[in-house]
Amino acid sequence: MKVSCLPVSLFNDINTGKMSLEEWFAAAKLCNLDGIDFSMMFLKYHTATFIKSVQRLQEKYQVPIVMATTYPDFTHPDRLQRERELLYFKSDLALCSQLGIKYLRVTAGQAHPETSIKDGINWAVDGMRRSADLADKLGIQMLFEDHSKPGAWDYFDFCFPPEIFLEIVDRIWDTSIGINFDTGNIEAYGENPLTILKQVLPKVETIHVTDMKHHGKLEPVLIGTGVTRNEECFRYLKEMNWDKWFCIEECSNMGLDGIKQAVANTRSIWEKA
Repeated sequence: MKVSCLPVSLFNDINTGKMSLEEWFAAAKLCNLDGIDFSMMFLKYHTATFIKSVQRLQEKYQVPIVMATTYPDFTHPDRLQRERELLYFKSDLALCSQLGIKYLRVTAGQAHPETSIKDGINWAVDGMRRSADLADKLGIQMLFEDHSKPGAWDYFDFCFPPEIFLEIVDRIWDTSIGINFDTGNIEAYGENPLTILKQVLPKVETIHVTDMKHHGKLEPVLIGTGVTRNEECFRYLKEMNWDKWFCIEECSNMGLDGIKQAVANTRSIWEKA
């Protein structure tokens, strides 16, 4: 089992400089992680000096950055803004390529009240398909997620409803775009994540392991303490001989102790499954 972690609980500390990127690399070993994940917000500069400093950290700690997460808003009702979002995303692809990051998580965009379901699906598919060739050229795999809502957005993700997520997946199936499957977001929407996982497994490259306090409500808790059917999903993955990256999205707001517990609980759930 290969485990990395997106440290949502540490976002504020890292983004304000209270915790350095080197401290996050160093914490990986203490937390029994095989790799770490970055939000693109961690990569504040595109300068040669900054990029080299991150490359040196990877070499020093021998910890790969498995996946970076970014938040393109391809469903924005303004056409010019959608073009900006595409350019921002392509810049993220270039930066990930230079840092040797294998996966970049991509979103559809926000559920803007002005955006119809038909238009939103078309625009999300268009944005992703227009990025896929560049991703292939740069050696990055884009991973589309069944996403909910980041703190950086005003609205929930356009594809939070699983039926919209599945429609978009169907329309990008013939591309190199894979899936980062989040177990908790489907639970938060009020459906069974295993049902959706079974429909998309051939495209799943990473699992975002999350846990929700309640079925049908977006309220993340420490992995292993909520209602998300992670053990059922893990059991199915074992049955299908799935052996790729589990990328914990740690949102318990318990700091490094929460991350350590989340990693231990994730490995324990896998063993029991």
